[in-house]
Amino acid sequence: MKLEYTITVYTENQVGLLNRIAIIFSRRKINVESLNVSPSEVEGIHRFTIVINETEEVVRKLCRQIERQVEVLKAYYNTNEEIIWQEMALYKVPTDEVAEKMKVERLLREHGARAVVIRKDYTIFETTGQREETDKLVKVLEPFGLIEFVRSARVAIIKASKGFHEKLKEFEIQEPSEELAENEFLDQGQGVFTM
Repeated sequence: MKLEYTITVYTENQVGLLNRIAIIFSRRKINVESLNVSPSEVEGIHRFTIVINETEEVVRKLCRQIERQVEVLKAYYNTNEEIIWQEMALYKVPTDEVAEKMKVERLLREHGARAVVIRKDYTIFETTGQREETDKLVKVLEPFGLIEFVRSARVAIIKASKGFHEKLKEFEIQEPSEELAENEFLDQGQGVFTM
């Protein structure tokens, strides 16, 4: 059964990585609902937040494939119940409509919106929330001449996570796997024949 999943990918900040990750989705014909890339809590490490609707099996395979990229440190996937998430939205409404009708001001307060720009011809309001909340405000403002609406990509924090910097410490402490140790042995020139 398809569900909405949020994939969180921690990466080094390298040119071309976004394109390579996008190709992984396009080859599988998976539509990305939302994509956000930003610095993480660890300097030099970026965080991709990708929202898709898919089965868990497909999402698990995607994460494994994404992790094969050299610059990718780790990829996680979570359901909406396992994360805290928000999106930001901006709404442009004619100023005369807002100024004349006290009802609009009350409605905006009820939805937690605040004015960020007030001009003679239009006013821009901003709010944050989940998609259903920001979409609801669109419907409320449409009768008052909504000029424009834009919503950001999702930002999300995993509820059960201690933060990626803690996970990095755990990775540093772990003993290398047999496969990795074998590769290190070969890299040191032992067991490699030269002519």
